[in-house]
Amino acid sequence: MSITLLLGCLTNIPDAYSAQIVGSGCSVSNLGYLSEIAGEYERLTGIKVLVRGGGTVVGIEDLRAGRVDFAASCREKAASDPDDVEFIQVAWDALVFIVHKSNPVGNISVDDIRAVCEGKITNWKELKGRNAAVKIFRSRPGKGLSGIDDSMRKMVLQGSELHENRNALSLASTGIVEQMVEKTEEGFAASGFSSARKRDVKMLRINGIYPNKTNIASGKYTFKRPLFILIPKKAKPETKKFIDFVLSKEGQRFISSQGIVSLSDIR
Repeated sequence: MSITLLLGCLTNIPDAYSAQIVGSGCSVSNLGYLSEIAGEYERLTGIKVLVRGGGTVVGIEDLRAGRVDFAASCREKAASDPDDVEFIQVAWDALVFIVHKSNPVGNISVDDIRAVCEGKITNWKELKGRNAAVKIFRSRPGKGLSGIDDSMRKMVLQGSELHENRNALSLASTGIVEQMVEKTEEGFAASGFSSARKRDVKMLRINGIYPNKTNIASGKYTFKRPLFILIPKKAKPETKKFIDFVLSKEGQRFISSQGIVSLSDIR
């Protein structure tokens, strides 16, 4: 086959390669529901949706630079975010607090969470646990505001900044934070319900209320927060069709079937 003919064949490949959609961002969304609904959309349409994590800040920067077609976020739009990006809510999540599965502590108060974050509580025995230092893991991107940080400030820290804490280790994304808690008996971290429920960790009760789908949907567990997909205001047609599917009755039923609180689960 001549080089000219070969090049002609390659440029006339019609199908999924030209139609594929690429997204990145929020690790909670990626593990929680996005990878699954991307697979379901491909099954139904034949259009491949490639997704990767990295965190909300990474997703927004990828979208700003044109490296992806959409981004996932677990925080609302901030003043520093691009003006030409639309935040579309697609599901609900909740801020949760996770520990190693072997940790005997099962319940914590909001005041105690605040005290841990501020370095006022440094040993698990102060929370009726073992005599061991509390090792805090945080998702702290190099720049910008992560979804978990934003939720912590609004829901736990009463608008205050996160304090520097010598017992805290900052990591690039919530996905890495969850993995560290899985491995660390003294570990403690804030995360999102949607992804944490899939990890080998223990989610703590807050003031006696356990974070599960029913309690989040009913409002009994009060740390509910939205999950978004971000697209450019001039998104390409293939991206808009994917978003339309996610928001459709079928898409929302699929999200709910994965154990996530869908928009239709909130009455």
